Amino acid sequence: MILSRRMEYSGFENSINRNKAMLNRLEMVRVFLTVADCASFREAANQIGTSPQKVTRAVQELERLIGEPLFHRSTRQMKITDFGAQLALDARLAVERFDQLFDRADQASGEGITGRVGLTAPQAIGKLYLAGYLAEFRKQYPKLIIDLCLDDELTDAVVSRIDIGIRVGTVRDRRFIARTVASVPLVVVAAPALIASLGTPANVAELKELPLSLLLDRRSGRGWPWMFADDQSFIPEQPGFICDDPETELEMVLQGAVIAQVPLYLAQAHLARGALVEVLPEWAPPALDLVLYRTRSGAVPKRIRLVYDFLLERFGDTNLFPGGGR
Repeated sequence: MILSRRMEYSGFENSINRNKAMLNRLEMVRVFLTVADCASFREAANQIGTSPQKVTRAVQELERLIGEPLFHRSTRQMKITDFGAQLALDARLAVERFDQLFDRADQASGEGITGRVGLTAPQAIGKLYLAGYLAEFRKQYPKLIIDLCLDDELTDAVVSRIDIGIRVGTVRDRRFIARTVASVPLVVVAAPALIASLGTPANVAELKELPLSLLLDRRSGRGWPWMFADDQSFIPEQPGFICDDPETELEMVLQGAVIAQVPLYLAQAHLARGALVEVLPEWAPPALDLVLYRTRSGAVPKRIRLVYDFLLERFGDTNLFPGGGR
């Protein structure tokens, strides 16, 4: 009897040790993912709330278990290896799926999800798409507080308490968890009457001679360049209209006053009904990225992850954004 109990205890102890090892590995992966999103081990340690030495030991132990270096480290800089970058992609998906196991009960009933989620997005995307998506989401989670800031520039995440953001282009802040969800083509558009009176330009050089609009960067006051295939670009030297609001610029185009280069999502409905025509489509530049990002790494509150995953699905399905769901 005593021997049997000892054997049972030994098996139970081994099981506990195996579970501890599994938990330790999961925590090591979480530490590794945080480091992958930071510029240094010290920055990662600050985000996790531990010491750089513990972060270093966790990464070293993970490297030992996997048998591959995950970072190139020197006294001046740290850079993730190619193997580490691929592991981070795979590990992030695995950890997110693991975390989602604990959300299923709450997702079945949105009554239990409460709190605030801060979002930011460009004004046009917010008005055309995001407001409708969020209204749909709140029907399922009525106790959530959605705090939306519409801004065409990258909003200060700390000052504005931003949890999730949507941007057109690149998000360079390495502290953010960013994912490209779709493509945003740029199109040159004009009113049919304006093209009928001026003629259709055959190339970029001829386009420069027509009345063009110049959209200003609100922060710098400089004009955004027009971009084309083969890395061609220019800023209109004598624009017929200058403003800092994309929707006002589009209204001037619809009135037949000027020609503009705009994101396809702004012009698509007007192109479909014939109020606008596309100019020089063969010279269109590579599409920009539509990026969805989170400002938190490591453990993410359930309410933020729910909103993030919901928007990931909705924007990935939107047919005005080619390449959705990438």
